[in-house]
Amino acid sequence: MLIALTGSSGLLGRAIADGLMAAGHQVRGIDAVPPTTKLTSHLTVSLEDFGATVQALAGADVVVHAAAIPRPTGRVASDVFSTNMALAFNVVEASVMLGIRRFVYASSFSVLGFPFFEKPVDLAYLPIDEAHPLAPQDAYALSKTLGEDIVDAAVRRGRLDAVSLRMPWIQSAATFMKDVGPRRASAESGRDLWSYIDARDAAAAFRAAVEAKTAGHLRLYVSAADTYSETPTAELIRTAFPNVTIKRPLEGHATVIDTAAARAALGFEARHSWRDY
Repeated sequence: MLIALTGSSGLLGRAIADGLMAAGHQVRGIDAVPPTTKLTSHLTVSLEDFGATVQALAGADVVVHAAAIPRPTGRVASDVFSTNMALAFNVVEASVMLGIRRFVYASSFSVLGFPFFEKPVDLAYLPIDEAHPLAPQDAYALSKTLGEDIVDAAVRRGRLDAVSLRMPWIQSAATFMKDVGPRRASAESGRDLWSYIDARDAAAAFRAAVEAKTAGHLRLYVSAADTYSETPTAELIRTAFPNVTIKRPLEGHATVIDTAAARAALGFEARHSWRDY
């Protein structure tokens, strides 16, 4: 299949491209900056231009939309929101116009309100699953939540079959200690639910979503199987969320994000841990 991959030059995009190429797919990378990994082809395109977006996606069998400003920090909030919303709307509508039925959206666990909240998020229970209430506060989280709604609107019209993958912090062996190391000093707060996903596991989830025969719009959490902390999960929860309801035991360093739905729908199983880096 020919997959049009937006955001192909970023950490997530590179990993997705590598996974799809290794599986024998053709990948047309689409990004505002030059390619950073092997692709079948690459287009330097501003996806804020709808006409250019249509041209960039033409001929693809599947669209994977991973392009976005990845966090609200260091940017004007209105820029984060307006850019991410414009990209999501243009890529979805261009896919609909071109008759591309399969769509995979890079969403985020930030739809829950983590980790960029201003007022602490009230958790209903742990581990988190797809039934947990959403509570976005910041521009990035709101853009990802509404991005899923844009996808859902096209699905509701009968024009797409889609999967939205809600991921925590994406990491690799090269980035983990630099990015996560400083966070451990404040891990007691649970601000990011001690969650991450190895880029290779994220890529495997996207490949599975591309190849799956699912219908409608699935919104699925994917995560590493463990937390990034060296403290047992039960102890982390007692410190950060002492009154939260625990739906099932979380032994050892188990993640607080339940990925059972992704396993059932896509066969997703996280295979990589920072403990192996």
